[in-house]
Amino acid sequence: MKKKVGLALGGGAVLGAAHVGALRALDEYGYEFTHISGTSIGAFVGAFLAFGKSWKEIEEIALNLSWLKAARLRFSKMGLFSNAKLGDSIKEMIGEVSFEEAEIPLYIVATDISSGEKAVLSSGDVSQAIMASTCIPGVFEPVEIDGRMLVDGGICENVPIQVLLDQKAKPIIAVDLLTRRAHRKPASITEVMINSFSFTLSRTTKFVSENKHVKIISPNLEQFNSVETKQIPDLIEQGYQDTLEMLKSWE
Repeated sequence: MKKKVGLALGGGAVLGAAHVGALRALDEYGYEFTHISGTSIGAFVGAFLAFGKSWKEIEEIALNLSWLKAARLRFSKMGLFSNAKLGDSIKEMIGEVSFEEAEIPLYIVATDISSGEKAVLSSGDVSQAIMASTCIPGVFEPVEIDGRMLVDGGICENVPIQVLLDQKAKPIIAVDLLTRRAHRKPASITEVMINSFSFTLSRTTKFVSENKHVKIISPNLEQFNSVETKQIPDLIEQGYQDTLEMLKSWE
């Protein structure tokens, strides 16, 4: 019998490849998702899952799509890059879809950079929502949706548990990528910005872990950094092995 849970996938740039391994382990243990929420790279992975992609199909996408190569260099007063190319890639893989077409209810978290308020996106264009949620401030240009300038949701809720609690989705499994990870010496201005942003997230993330309906999976990503795409196969395997270990401990 399938075990039905809500799934919250956190942000972490390239570390998001570990989500794929976690999905494989959860699938092997017979979990089925009633709701999915995602922030940043978690929104990217979660959207494919919500639109019917298997963990194996998402793995193939992860192995063939470079996080930073998905950006388009465009100097402006708002950011170094545009992630419009990422939006185009999403459309190629799942089509020009809206949230209303998802097989599993999907909630994507972004941040209104004008007010600092959390924006939970659950209607309209999915690719735009993912672009907004993955928009690291200073690195990428903000994405305007319904008159709001939106950036990475990690500023407000890097592991979007509360979103699912608000939807009465329980029990909940949340995958946190940042509790156990490392940084390397930056080699470019982009890495400086990404590392700085990641430090901010690690200090501001607050889990609702005291809630008896929430279980946290935290892969050990100490040997990985947030930017090097060559790590993706190893990140997938690490996410898989650590999730298996945690699932066994819950039995």
